[in-house]
Order: sequence, then C-alpha cells, then structure tokens
Amino acid sequence: MEKFLRDNFDVQSKRPSEETLRRWRSSVSVVKNPRRRFRMVADLAKRAEAEKKRKKLQEKIRVALYVQKAALQFIDAAAIAASNNNNQSRVEYKLPDDVKLAGFGIDPNDLGSMVRSHDKKGLASRGGVEGLSRLVSVSLMNGIVSSDVPLRQNIYGTNQYAEKPARSFWMFVWEALHDLTLIILMVCAVISVGVGIATEGWPDGMYDGVGIILCILLVVMVTAVSDYKQSLQFKVLDKEKKNIMVQVTREGCRQKVSVYNLVVGDIVHLSIGDLVPADGVLISGHSLSIDESSLSGESEPVDVHKDRPFLLSGTKVQDGSGKMMVTSVGMRTEWGRLMVTLSETGDEETPLQVKLNGVATIIGKIGLAFAMMTFLVLLGRYLLTKANNDQLTEWSMDDALQLLNFFAIAVTIIVVAVPEGLPLAVTLSLAFAMKKLMNDRALVRHLSACETMGSASCICTDKTGTLTTNHMVVNKVWICGETKLIKGGVADTNKVVKSIVSEHVFDMLLHAIFQNTGSEVVKGKDGKTNILGTPTETAILEFGMLLGGDFKVHRREYDIVKVEPFNSVKKKMSVLVTLPERKGFRAFCKGASEIILTMCDKVLGSDGKNISLSDQERKKIMNVIDHFASEALRTLCLAYKDVGKAISKGSNIPEDGYTLICIVGIKDPVRPGVREAVKTCLAAGIKVRMVTGDNINTAKAIARECGILTDGGLAIEGLDFRDKSSRELEEIIPKLQVMARSLPLDKHKLVTQLRSEFKEVVAVTGDGTNDAPALAEADIGLAMGIAGTEVAKESADVIIMDDNFTTIVNVAKWGRSVYINIQKFVQFQLTVNVVALMINFMSACISGDAPLTTVQLLWVNLIMDTLGALALATEPPHDGLMKRPPIGRSTNFITKVMWRNIIGQSIYQIIVLAILQFKGKSMLKLHGSDATDTVNTFIFNTFVFCQVFNEINSRDMEKLNVFRGIFDSWVFLGVLVSTIGFQILMVELLGTFAGTVPLSWELWGLSILIGAVSLIIAPILKCIPVGGREGNESSGQQHDGYEPLPRGPNMA
Repeated sequence: MEKFLRDNFDVQSKRPSEETLRRWRSSVSVVKNPRRRFRMVADLAKRAEAEKKRKKLQEKIRVALYVQKAALQFIDAAAIAASNNNNQSRVEYKLPDDVKLAGFGIDPNDLGSMVRSHDKKGLASRGGVEGLSRLVSVSLMNGIVSSDVPLRQNIYGTNQYAEKPARSFWMFVWEALHDLTLIILMVCAVISVGVGIATEGWPDGMYDGVGIILCILLVVMVTAVSDYKQSLQFKVLDKEKKNIMVQVTREGCRQKVSVYNLVVGDIVHLSIGDLVPADGVLISGHSLSIDESSLSGESEPVDVHKDRPFLLSGTKVQDGSGKMMVTSVGMRTEWGRLMVTLSETGDEETPLQVKLNGVATIIGKIGLAFAMMTFLVLLGRYLLTKANNDQLTEWSMDDALQLLNFFAIAVTIIVVAVPEGLPLAVTLSLAFAMKKLMNDRALVRHLSACETMGSASCICTDKTGTLTTNHMVVNKVWICGETKLIKGGVADTNKVVKSIVSEHVFDMLLHAIFQNTGSEVVKGKDGKTNILGTPTETAILEFGMLLGGDFKVHRREYDIVKVEPFNSVKKKMSVLVTLPERKGFRAFCKGASEIILTMCDKVLGSDGKNISLSDQERKKIMNVIDHFASEALRTLCLAYKDVGKAISKGSNIPEDGYTLICIVGIKDPVRPGVREAVKTCLAAGIKVRMVTGDNINTAKAIARECGILTDGGLAIEGLDFRDKSSRELEEIIPKLQVMARSLPLDKHKLVTQLRSEFKEVVAVTGDGTNDAPALAEADIGLAMGIAGTEVAKESADVIIMDDNFTTIVNVAKWGRSVYINIQKFVQFQLTVNVVALMINFMSACISGDAPLTTVQLLWVNLIMDTLGALALATEPPHDGLMKRPPIGRSTNFITKVMWRNIIGQSIYQIIVLAILQFKGKSMLKLHGSDATDTVNTFIFNTFVFCQVFNEINSRDMEKLNVFRGIFDSWVFLGVLVSTIGFQILMVELLGTFAGTVPLSWELWGLSILIGAVSLIIAPILKCIPVGGREGNESSGQQHDGYEPLPRGPNMA
C-alpha cells in the first residue's frame, strides 16, 4: 500500500509540479461523488485558463504603460490642432448629476482612467495633485473626514473585488445528492416501494423502501451541514487573510484602517515592503521605488516621484517611503480585474488530502470487489435454492424484491467500503485547527502549512520582536568618551547628557536623531503624542524627546534633500539635508555599530570639535560596543558629515569620512515564556536556531537567556558563514545555533542547506521585504503580523499575529494534532470497514443472507464517516504531542501501530459477531417467530456499540488512558451522545423502517457490555510490541510520531 501511495500520491507541500498533480488525479478511482470528493481540489483546467487570462491582462497593462507616453503626446497635439481650427468645437466636460450633488468635481471613471493610463497632461490640466485633491474634496494635510466615508463609497465605490458568490446550504445538499451509490439506492428504494405495495399492500409494502429513502436523506443532511459549516469557516479565514491594515491620515490624525474601508481621497502612508492598497497619486516621498511585476510582469522597479506620480494597486514598495492620495478603489483598478482571474484558480490540495485520496482508492477497490462477491454469492445461493426446489422457472414479485434486496445490500457495502469522507476529514481537521489558531493569534494562509508544521524539525527564528518583546528603550549612551545610564524623565535625561557635552554637541545629537528617522511623531485621536515607526526608531525618538527635543521644530530647521531608508542589507539609514542659509549640505547616518564605525574617521569631542579617530581610540569604542552588546543591548551609532556646497541634489549620500556623535544601547527584554517555549521545542525534537542582524555579542547574550545557545553550540557571523565551503558547512551547520549580522541571503542559504543536505523540515520566521525568498524557500514560512511587511506576509504560509515565539510552538503543536487526528480517524474507519465487509461476506457465504440491512449499513456509514470525522478529526491538541519527535518526511501514514490496533479490534469484533450470527439464538435462548429479527437487531446493536467504544479507543493509539481530556473535547462528546441517542431511537421506535425490533433491558446491557470489552482489548493490544521507526529517513532525526525520544544524560 505504502509503495502505491508513494509512487502515485506523494506531492510536495509547496509548489508541486503540474506532472505530480496530474499523476495523482489520474490514479484516483472508485469515486462515489466526484463533486464532493474534489471540492477542495484545484481544477487544473480552470487554473490554466485563469493563468492565460492573467498573462493576457498583464500584457495589456504592460503595453498600455509602454505606449501611454506616445499616445498622450498624440492626443495632446490633436487637441491643440483642434483648438486652433475651431475653439467652439470643444466638447464641454459634463459632470454626472450624482457626483455634482455629492460635492465632487470629477467623475470616478475619468479619475480612474487618468491614473491607469498615467495621463500626466490630464493631471496637470486639473491643477496637479493639489488641484485633484480639491476635485475630490480632501485636504492633503488632514485627509478626509470619517463621516464622508459612506458618501465616497457610494460615488467612487468600495475597495473590494468581485468574488464568486458564496454557496448556499442547499447547494451543499444538492452536491451530497450526487453520490452515485446513493442515487442507485434511491432508485432501488423507489422500486422496492412499488413492488412492496404490489405484493404486501399499503402501508406494509412501503416501509423498507421509505426507510432507505429516509436514511439517505439523513446521510445527505448531516453531510451537507458538516460541509456548509466548513465552507463558512474557510470564508471567514479567507477574508481575514486579505484584510490588510493601512496607515492613513484622517481628520488630521494618523490611524490604521482596514484595506476594505479605504476610499477615494484617503491619504495613505507607504514604506518599504508595503502593498499599494489602491490606485493613487504621490503627494510626497523619498527614493520611492515600486515593484510592478505582479501587475505588468516587468521585473524592473519603477521610480515614483513628482514628475511620475502615479501608483497602481497591487504593486509593492521596494524602497523608500511616500504619501499618496487614493484615486480609484476595488474593481475600478487594474488589480481588481486581475484579482477576479486569480480567484478562479481554486483551492490547493494538501499532501495529506492527496495521500488519503490514495488510501480511499485502495479501500474502495477492495470494497467494490467484496460487494460484487457478496452479491454473486447471495445470488448464487438463491438460484441454487430455487433449483433444488425445482422453482428455477417460476418467478414472482417476491423473488424480484429479494433480488433487489441483494443488489441494494451490495450497493450499500460499496457505500460503507468506499471512504468518500476520508480526504474531506483532512479539510474538516484543518478548518478546525485554523479557526483555533486564529483565536491563538496565528493566521494560516496555506492549508498545507498546518500539516507540514507537524513535521518541522528545525525553526530558524529572528531575535527582535519574536524572542524579545519589541518594546525598546535607550538604556545607555556613550558620547564624548563617557557612558551614561539613561533613566528617569525629561529633566533627568537632559541633565545627564548636558553635564558632559557642549551646547553644539547637544544640538548635533538632537539633529541626528530627528532629521535621520523614518518615523513620525503625531497626535492621536485622544490628543496624546504617538510615535509611528519601527521599535528601534521609536526608542531613539523617545530618547530625543527625553532630551527635550521637539520633532516638528527640528524637522523645520533643515530641508531634506535625499533619504536612503534602512534595509537589512545595508544595515544603515542615511539622510542628506541642506544647511540653513544655503551653507552647504550635511549628511546624517545611523545603523549597525561596526558598520558606521568603519565609515567614521573622526569623533565629536565634548567641546564640539572633531577629533581624529586613532587606532587606539577606535579599539576603545569597539570595547564600548562589545560591553553594551554583552549586556544584551542593541547598539547603534549616530554620525554626521558636512559635505560642503559643491554637492548636487541628485548625488549619492557619502559612504565615508563621517564624524561619530554617539553610541546608543537599546534594551529589548526577552518575552515571558520564551525560555519555556524553546525548552518545549527541544523536548519535541525541534532544533531552534537564532538568525539575526544584530551584533554577535548581543545575539549570544539573548540566545543564552532564551536557552537556544548551549555550551557545545556554535555562534557565527553572517560574513563568516557565507565564506564557508560546502564541506565546512556540512561540519558547522549541525552545531550552528546563532547566526549574527546576517543578511537575508545568509538566511536563504542556511534554509537551502538544511533542506537539501540535511533533509530537515524547516520553519523560518521573517519580517522584512528581503526575507521573502527565505520564507518562500522554507517548508513553512512564518511572517510577523506586527513587525512584518506586507511583502513578507504575502510570501509566508502562516502569519504570527502577535510576533511571539510561543505562538510558533503552538502552531507546531496544532500541526502535529492534525496529523495524529487524521491517523486516529483512519484507524477507526478501517476497523469498521474490515468488520462490515467480512461479516457481510461470511454471512452471505454461509447462511445466504446479510445480517445488516441497507438502512442499518447506511447508519453505520454515517457513524464512521461524517460523525467519525467530526469526533476524531477535531480533537484539540495535548501537551503530550510535544514530547514526541517530529513526523518524518517519508514515514508511512498507516503505521505498524495502527495496523496492530485495526487487526486486533477487527478480529475481536468479527469473532463476536460471527458467533452471534450463527449461534445467537441458542446462546441468547431466543424462541418464537421474532427470534430471527431479535438476534439480527442484537447483532446490529452490538456492532454499533463496538464502534462507539472503539471510537473512544481511537482517541489515543499508544497510551493506555484513552479518557484523558475527553471532557475538553465537546465535539467528541456531542457526537458520542448523538450516536447513542439515535441508536436507541432506531431500535426502539423506528423498527418498521430500520428492520429492527425493540430489545429487552438485558439484551441492551449485553450489547453495551460486548462493545465495552474493546476497552479491555485495546490496552492488551497496546502492550504488543511493534517495529520501531518506519520510512526511509537517512538523517535519523525524524520519526513516525510514536517512538519515544532518547532519554538520559548522554542524550540531553
């Protein structure tokens, strides 16, 4: 079985090839209801068609962008010629009445067309960006008024894209009715009603057929309700995935709003890694570079400035920052049209769904063979009986009814044997897990990530914000040769610093802080001062304000000429400003201490004079940096350079010759619970590695505090790592625990090595735009929800909403839970399958009749399929899951442990039911006309209770205590109570339809007792040793999820 599954149903969790997807689809057979089975599977034909549409639209956009300049010049020339020939021939622009009444001066279509076509002449003719803002009634300084949002949405539209309408509940009912076997059974039931009434009269003749129809309707309704609830959960999660928060200015205050609430006229603030949320025009910005590849297919970034101010929705900010005014939203943008084609691609199947399709195919083929054999045996015995009685040529309606009954039983065996709900149980489990993870602050973007996280053997995590709180404050400062501890309020901080520096140095420090920043100090709605920006920038600005500085006052003193924003490659930020009275230019620079120090050749003295930086002085400063870092402080250097009058506005900001002003040490405490979370990972066989851009001493101090860096572990800098040869990497990577001063390419290289050379299943965290390649390369990409850019989130599989490492561990626990829950369900379902097939076939061969009727088999199918999936696939995780090793890549899905439990329980149930079938009357001392009906009802009741107790057994495949946490799983208890309640109803009240008779209290008690014996059988089976690890992992670090971790001091 495993070889068949591996050859035909093995797909990658990320970016599976087209050939692989087609191979498993062609290998699937014995499908009762393709519409339901493949509902969560991508339609490859539709996907290919959508891809063609997308490329065609991208080409159209690209061509439009290329020709727009020439076209506009032609239109402009034609307009001038027409004006010269006849000024009266101009058509006066007519504004629609609804737009005019709303107080706006431009039509939505004209506004959208102008930006889409990059119509610079049209923008100029309307007075530029300022004139356009007047036409849409907005202040470029204060933004729109919140109360105008409904009016703007009414005139200019909402920022939502057209989506396929949600399917109603009745669509799921209709889908469930497409099951081929159920359709055949309905036809049989209708014929049975007709023949029954003809032979037995009304109403006795219609009970069997109506019973089947009612049972089919019950199966259909339960299935539809389960599928409908799943679809609602996925719809909510899908909306949450697309809900991006955008920084806007409204009523003079900076605030975050949902991308869905964005309207024309909104003033949006953009920075590196942001997605442009709507079409718009640039108001102001610095070095703004836009990646339009998602829209036009062009890989070259486009510079956006005042001469080319147009921004298109769906593009990404690659560099710089800016402020834009929204001009078009939703379906009035090119991105809106493109999103419609993307929404048609369908859902991506997960590896576990594909594998279970393979399992369902194998079981289905076996079930089909057994059904055919059962029908042939029943038919053969019936014909033989008629031949022995010389009645082979005599046929009546009773004979037809009997043959129809044989056929219905054979079809029902197929219904039971083909586990149609097996792949859908994965969807159910994933939907449940995703909903719970959402409550636990983790948003799963790709279904397969939930599964893969259960196999994670390594987590490469950032430091800042993930292991630490990301609430930064300046704790120490070195300036003019002295180190000072920063504590207290404005007066104390001001006094401490001013006591050691001159007024000139103090002013230079304030200018270095307030001029060279990507953050802003704004007033909130509550009137309080807020700092908007990264935690590091916020900490430095707060320090500047503690020194008595004023953000707006200092910003007004100089004009900013050029900005080079911080990024993870350069690890610095620079700004070029003009000095007052045009006395030249000054560059300010700040960033990673070692990098800035190499750019400096002077240091600022306490008297304000520049002092040459000797080797000895440089060494002293490095010692200060190392001392700060050893105290787990993040260190940054601030520096400046006067560059004279000769520099032109377009020149690059200098890279050397700076004067060092100060070193700041920023404290970022470790998050509570991180040490325990790392300990949990190590106990679960998951190795944690820290990959950070920080100083190596800071990284080591934090790593030791978190429990990541151990005595035998290796800490290395990114520069050293990238210079290592392949052989050296093979030696150091197993010991590598900390990588400091790393570039995004170093992280990508580490992930690639771990996956390709060491066969690890790697989870990687990231927050910056440059982390996107590593997030995409990893088995599971984890983006930070607070600190992460939209580009990083788009490349990730899971978004950690609270940026907390503990949440990552929780995702791993749920990933393991999904995998184990599906294994529990498969074990339970296969046991029911084996017993139902064997008992019906054996009975048909020996007695010529089936002990379970069509209605009873349909009820059993409901118990083991939809209700079984609900009960077992939605079990919450427990702490024991994180005391097992990760699940290996090539581990057999149906393990030896599962086969042991399935075979053991099946043998017990088959023996018990076979004895009852052939010796039941004498053993139970049943006599009279209803003895056969009573024993058959007793067999049915016993069979059901065997499944009820085996469902409890399946809660844990290894541990003896299967009742642990049962009261925490309300879904499981609900399914159990419902199953028992409806079983009582079927036996005691619905016997006419179900083919049962009421049982005595003694027989009820005996049925429950026989079923409960499986609770004793289970621990006996669990004491039988089975083979150890399965699969063909060569690394020796991944397991089937059951083998205990090595213990003892030597294995710590």
